[in-house]
Amino acid sequence: MAAESGSSDRAAVLDELHRLRSRMPQLTGALAAGVDGLVVAHDCPGVDPEGLSALTAAALGVAVRIADATGKGELRELLVRGEDGYVATYAAGRSAVLTLLAEDRVNVGRLHLEGRRAAARIGELVDAAEAAAKALRPARATTTRTRTTRTPRTSTTTDARTATDS
Repeated sequence: MAAESGSSDRAAVLDELHRLRSRMPQLTGALAAGVDGLVVAHDCPGVDPEGLSALTAAALGVAVRIADATGKGELRELLVRGEDGYVATYAAGRSAVLTLLAEDRVNVGRLHLEGRRAAARIGELVDAAEAAAKALRPARATTTRTRTTRTPRTSTTTDARTATDS
């Protein structure tokens, strides 16, 4: 979300994260972030949201390159399974991602179902906030530049010396 967007936009995203966590008790955290690694909203107690957001952006960069290199199209989601649980990242609109932290006992199918739905809603909120912020920015004045033709320099001195000449 752009810096100009109101706190109500962030509150709406945070509200979506809270609702998602209440529907899925196996979630231990939820974070909405920009693809640039900046936190939009978070509900992830015990985890540094700025650090998680930066790591998400880095992982997203690699995942996008893998999807592109293998011809699998635009990245939709990324799933990491660790010894103690899952980290799932979903594309959320044009410029945001949703990262979910889940216990090992989570139903992965339900995680994907809920994560995809929430990512779609968060994407709509973030994209709308960015469009509104863009509309509020003053339009840049466009000036037309004209080029003037330069005349080449001609040297009239025949015995010009440099500092190294003796």
